[in-house]
Amino acid sequence: MSATYDYDDTTGGAGRSNYDEQSGFQRQELGYDPNYVPDSVKSFVVHLYRHIREKNVYEIHQMYETSFQTLSERLFKETPWPSVDAVAHYVDNDHVFCLLYREMWFRHLYARLSPTLKQRIDSWDNYCSLFQVVLHGVVNMQLPNQWLWDMVDEFVYQFQSFCQYRAKMKNKSEQEIALLRQNDQAWNVYGVLNFLQALVEKSSIIEILEREKEGLEQFTATDGYDYSGGSNVLKVLGYFSMVGLLRVHCLLGDYHTGLKCLLPIDISQQGVYTSVIGSHITTIYHYGFANLMLRRYVDAIHEFNKILLYIYKTKQYHQQSPQYEQILKKNEQMYALLAFVFHFVLK
Repeated sequence: MSATYDYDDTTGGAGRSNYDEQSGFQRQELGYDPNYVPDSVKSFVVHLYRHIREKNVYEIHQMYETSFQTLSERLFKETPWPSVDAVAHYVDNDHVFCLLYREMWFRHLYARLSPTLKQRIDSWDNYCSLFQVVLHGVVNMQLPNQWLWDMVDEFVYQFQSFCQYRAKMKNKSEQEIALLRQNDQAWNVYGVLNFLQALVEKSSIIEILEREKEGLEQFTATDGYDYSGGSNVLKVLGYFSMVGLLRVHCLLGDYHTGLKCLLPIDISQQGVYTSVIGSHITTIYHYGFANLMLRRYVDAIHEFNKILLYIYKTKQYHQQSPQYEQILKKNEQMYALLAFVFHFVLK
């Protein structure tokens, strides 16, 4: 992937690890038993599983946003969570729940430690399995928008992280190079784009947003949730995947295509993308950045100003959020980009 600009988009989800690959591996090995499950973790997975089965979105959100972060800070600050095999029997070996648990497991690993090559590949395989279930299976659950956004956000982040990892071949061992060759489809750019595009198409989200303009849908009014007993997962993943496509195309330097992917979302209005602050900031950041690179400076200035004012007014309410550091970092980046744009406009 050729870089055509100095573009820092290396944070996603909670704060990212500064450990190198070897030290991260050593921290995982020292004193870590993947089969040991503390009582608090047993309680966590049992209750989370129950709430997912009952479609209790409020409780799922509380456990996902608060309990998971609290347990991570208290018990797994420098180690991974227990393996999925160790907790599976507490949740009836439910296949979909185990995929969701592993998605959180890998996200925690990326945030707190540094994944090995094998773990990077395993995370790709887990996303493939999870998205295949969503695309081709019967998913009868409701998940919080925050979690669904984090899935897309982390998927793109891990793709970028893998590209950066793979580009540094100088210090790779023969075993790592052989493993890379054996798994050349892992985090392949076409695979990433295909999954995101498939989620958009299978969800029919573009048609849903069109019907909403005619008063035939209530997608935005309900924040994407289905109050008739159905599932919000595919629709909301498809919605956030449009933002994911914008972000990937920005990474590839294809700004026209990126903006085209976002066209179905009217960013001049409140929408589901504004229901999650990470989604809101990411959407406007990349929209503004793409316009900047296309020399549409007025559009870039307008959107950067709007989101910076929003962050200024609301950041105090997110100080306890795991996304707080990322919010501050994106805030600084956008101020720098805004100064950069003004330089060209006033020149």
